[in-house]
Amino acid sequence: MSAPRRDTRGIVNAADLLNHVRFRRHEPAADLRPYLEHYWLIDWDLPRPYATHVVPHPCVNIVFQHYAGQQPFCEVAGVGLDLFTQELAATGRVCGIQFRPGGFRPFAPHAPAAEWTGRRLAPPAVFDEPAHAPALATALHAVLTPEDDRARVAALDAFLRGLGPHGRGPEADPQAALATDLVDLIRRDRSIRRVGDFARDQDMPVRTMQRLFAAYVGVGPKWVILRYRIHEALERAEDERAVDWAGLAADLGYADQAHLVRDFTATVGVPPTAHAAR
Repeated sequence: MSAPRRDTRGIVNAADLLNHVRFRRHEPAADLRPYLEHYWLIDWDLPRPYATHVVPHPCVNIVFQHYAGQQPFCEVAGVGLDLFTQELAATGRVCGIQFRPGGFRPFAPHAPAAEWTGRRLAPPAVFDEPAHAPALATALHAVLTPEDDRARVAALDAFLRGLGPHGRGPEADPQAALATDLVDLIRRDRSIRRVGDFARDQDMPVRTMQRLFAAYVGVGPKWVILRYRIHEALERAEDERAVDWAGLAADLGYADQAHLVRDFTATVGVPPTAHAAR
């Protein structure tokens, strides 16, 4: 991965968010790139509260957060199954680590990624290493205090290198790399529509693929296929003046427009045409 993604897929009403906050992505150090998508940093100073909404990627995040009037804290956020909403008010800062699908497991190899799915937990509940507690306390200050992005990125790099078994960083895991590669294929190739066909193309039994995704990604391959479809539909709804929803449904592999509308509404909360109008 040569540079952070520049798209806004998954962010609901991305243009409005970018008008309210300073949002940017940064690349991690070279030795961490096999495991990470990017770091994402947000700062805000708002005259009135603002709610942001995100349709999560099939990724684990570690999020350092500081909101006005609160003590800084850190959470491990497993793959989010539902629309994520966060209200921002006054001033604040968030520094996040977005792992690649499958990339978090080498940092916490004692449990499958599915253990964290749909959950937001304090790091000690995830890493099972008492020695990490001092590193976390140091990282909270080092990550959230600097105004300079380079200093925050360096602090995030240092924090991650102190995780993994015995605080020596992640250990290479071919299964994690395989899971990451499979999810990348799904994200890039719109023709992947059915798990059975995809597993056959990869010369892998369906059950083996499902177990791999549960252990390393946190959700099944069918869920990943559907989620990336919704991301594309959301992006089209926000970027195009007039969307051919029937044509888009066919492009994304839906049996008909009604199935796309159902999935979009269940995920985003409103039908695609209503969202596009809004």
